Amino acid sequence: MRIGLVGYGTGGRHFHAPFIAAAEGVELVGVVARAPATILAVQRDLPCVAIHSSLSAMIAAGGLDAVTITTPPETRRDLVLEAIEAGLHVIADKPFAPNAEGGRELDAAAQAHGVLLGVFHNRRWDSDILTLRGVIDDGLLGCLWRIHSRMEFDDAATLEAGPTGGLLRDLGSHLVDQMLWLLGPATTVDAQLDMVDLVQGTTDAGFTITLRHASGAHSHLSASKLNHITSRELRAYGEAGSYVSSSIDVQAQAIFAGRRPIDDPRGWGYEPEGNWGTLSTTTGRTQVPSKQGRYQDYYSTFARAVREGRPPPVSAAEAVNVLMILDAARQSAENGHSVSL
Repeated sequence: MRIGLVGYGTGGRHFHAPFIAAAEGVELVGVVARAPATILAVQRDLPCVAIHSSLSAMIAAGGLDAVTITTPPETRRDLVLEAIEAGLHVIADKPFAPNAEGGRELDAAAQAHGVLLGVFHNRRWDSDILTLRGVIDDGLLGCLWRIHSRMEFDDAATLEAGPTGGLLRDLGSHLVDQMLWLLGPATTVDAQLDMVDLVQGTTDAGFTITLRHASGAHSHLSASKLNHITSRELRAYGEAGSYVSSSIDVQAQAIFAGRRPIDDPRGWGYEPEGNWGTLSTTTGRTQVPSKQGRYQDYYSTFARAVREGRPPPVSAAEAVNVLMILDAARQSAENGHSVSL
């Protein structure tokens, strides 16, 4: 699958290009970059990849099967539609639309043109989530009651400020998607937002969300970027016991340290043994070895879906369900009550 990358900021450079390079059946053939510093970064990182001034120019050059759109959120709609109308398969970064209604519009456009539209909810391929998924699938917790998921970064510089940004649409997209993947559809949403006044406008800088799921389980999600905390914790409770893990976001840390998954495919993405989760049951406490985190598997799976005519690894319809919950969370926080879906 010959893919072009639209945008080479933090997302394109650190969370797309390295994992495209490591994915089976995928070749990066073009990057859209315009700022001089960005062009220099592409030339340094990807010396054999063509650079284009716009998506239109990259489409005109030909040789594409798909594109990834990883530009700022307010620019994504028009770029996604341009790619779809050109007959290209599309991977859209999260959040792929400002709300569920906008997401449905893009999904309908992709279906009308017969192309795949996937959303880059890559954190399904986090080591800690995959390990928890294994614990659940193996029945080690019995009937699952609840999951607590906390993701906090002391990283104010990356908070997307203003009314079109905020942490709910950023980390909230990932945490909600993970819970829908683990526990199934949600039926009610209750949320609180921590609001701050910034130069760009009032911004949600932290959140807590409680979801009730159709399965009977419930999940409790929280995140922040302005509270000088760095912590990633998962807690799962069921009738047979509990599972607790504290991780270090191992793939992101490795990328920012200059390592790449293609350099060590077998050793990539494992949490160190000291961070392995603990399963507690009537038989005692057991450390659960880390499963391998592999964001590149998103791209490999998407390429297979293109070849075989199958749904993408995270479909637009699944991402619309996430946006519905984010919309409901904002409504819940503003009105002070739970919202039924």
